[in-house]
Amino acid sequence: MVNKLFKLRGQLDSKTSFALSIGGVLFILLIWFLITMGENPIVKNGVIPKPFDVLAAFGELYQEKNLIRNMFQSIGINLAGYVEAVIIAIPIGFMIGLFPIFRGSFSNLVDAIRYVPLGALTVVFISWFGIGVIMKAHFLAFGIIIYLLPTIVQRINEVKDVYLKTVYTLGASPWQTIKTVYFPSVMSRLSDDIRVLTAISWTYIVVAEGINSQGGLGSLIFFAGSRFRRLDIVFAVLIIIMIIGVFQDRIFVHLDKKFFPHKFQTKNKYSNEIKDETAMTSISSYFMNTLIWILIALYVLLVINEYLFPFIGDFKLFDYLFGDTCWAIHFIFLLILTYKGNQFYRKLSSAKNANLNPTAV
Repeated sequence: MVNKLFKLRGQLDSKTSFALSIGGVLFILLIWFLITMGENPIVKNGVIPKPFDVLAAFGELYQEKNLIRNMFQSIGINLAGYVEAVIIAIPIGFMIGLFPIFRGSFSNLVDAIRYVPLGALTVVFISWFGIGVIMKAHFLAFGIIIYLLPTIVQRINEVKDVYLKTVYTLGASPWQTIKTVYFPSVMSRLSDDIRVLTAISWTYIVVAEGINSQGGLGSLIFFAGSRFRRLDIVFAVLIIIMIIGVFQDRIFVHLDKKFFPHKFQTKNKYSNEIKDETAMTSISSYFMNTLIWILIALYVLLVINEYLFPFIGDFKLFDYLFGDTCWAIHFIFLLILTYKGNQFYRKLSSAKNANLNPTAV
């Protein structure tokens, strides 16, 4: 067991990995507690606040700082940035990566834009889009796009020639080659890149929401840190952002397993270990599917209440929580509903075909 833990690039089973992750968090909390305990701590409170002060700050944030609304406002801005970045970057990236005319014209420009300091562009975005929420979403989207575009081009270059030669041999047209080879291969790898790069928008949330403060977690950090020197509140908000990030990461992993299951197949075909999903993975998948259906049901009820007839009340929850970024929430749920509807239609068609052909193998 000890050798397995220190093996270079060794693999851990889910139970060991979960136990180590919990142990790592507890170890960090213990160190944090030890270096800040007592009247004369090793690290002064002006540098790192005490854990119990941070814990108390959560209550203050909820009772006095409208934490829930600020949290969902930041989530809405980030989701709007994610959606906008992906919608813009994927077609442009494929054009630059696939067609020499676009690659020659814009490839060097895309590489150069990566070195532009995003913080310095706030003045430009303010002059273009004003100082509202939409500007902040565009700013975060741009921060993702400038890193996502070169990644898409790189993934296109990594498509193996053997697949391309195969479709050429079969007489595939350029469009068929893009549809059957480039797009599936690039997207299966790009899903991991998007999962990593979307975290960039959270790193710039303070810059974006600190402008003309209209709420949000970034605004809470900006005012608590720069004006009031409340490091306990800053740490509390940072912990909330990390929790949201972890939850977001789990969603991306779930979607990755859903759309690209071949990436998670057992690599060693001759291993004697069980290749089926572990109990923990199955529980996680069941929990995620259940959560998705609950969210869909809540979404439908809220849409009916807010846009059709207010059977719950006149309070408009979407507008209250997300404001001008409601479009991103509706777009995401429209995709989910379309996907679930397509799945249901396929199952219905399969069942119908099975009834019509009971002897079919």
